[in-house]
Amino acid sequence: MTSRRRAAIQGLCLAAVGLMLIWIFPRAARLAEMAARELRYLWWLTLMIGVGAWLIWGYGRKPRP
Repeated sequence: MTSRRRAAIQGLCLAAVGLMLIWIFPRAARLAEMAARELRYLWWLTLMIGVGAWLIWGYGRKPRP
């Protein structure tokens, strides 16, 4: 499996999990929508998403030589 194919599969799985969570927790979807409109008040949500993405894809990787 190539790295491009694996990245595509990971992206699709992430999108599927996100859609499933929005379907299960509609209040969280409303919070995310409000946060997208009012980022100056909910800047911490953007920070949490960034830290989560770093933990998923960046933490623990060996640096390239």
